[in-house]
Parts: sequence; C-alpha cells; structure tokens
Amino acid sequence: MTSNRPPVHPYVVLALAILLPGGGHVALGLPQRGFGFAFFSLLLALASWHTTTPDHSFVGRSAGGLFVWALSIPDAYRIARLRYEMWRRGEAQRDE
Repeated sequence: MTSNRPPVHPYVVLALAILLPGGGHVALGLPQRGFGFAFFSLLLALASWHTTTPDHSFVGRSAGGLFVWALSIPDAYRIARLRYEMWRRGEAQRDE
C-alpha cells in the first residue's frame, strides 16, 4: 500500500543538511545514516583538531569533520530528490 503523502521537499532536506550534519538524513527517515554522519563529523573534527597546532585556522583545525559534513550534504539531497521525483512521477501516472 503506497501513501499519497508527498515526501519531504528536497530543498528542505538540503537546508537541514547544511545547518546540521545528518539533519537531512534524519528528516528523510534515515536516522542511523544521519547520526553516523554526525558522529563521524564530530569524531574527525576532534581528531584533526588535536593533530594540528594552534597556528592553523579554525577551518584547518576541524577539516576532517567539515569534510564528512560536506559529503553528507549532497548525499541527503540526492536521496531526497530521488524520492521526490519518484513520488511526483507516480502522481503524474495516476492522473493519466
């Protein structure tokens, strides 16, 4: 049985993913994936923070975490866009 309820709009997911690592995935109903991205963002940010010197900038000191966060953004958007388009096309086929 399929639901007529539309999935979360991809732009909402994109905004959540930009604001908080893993936030877009949680909004999509993938909390394990979202919390995994959040956990590894924090873990790698701490690891890179402790392996750099205070002479580096904030971005340089937390580069590991920012990298994982940056990877999570297009991943969440891609999943949201695919779900949204599949739902939209399903609606279009039912209208025909």
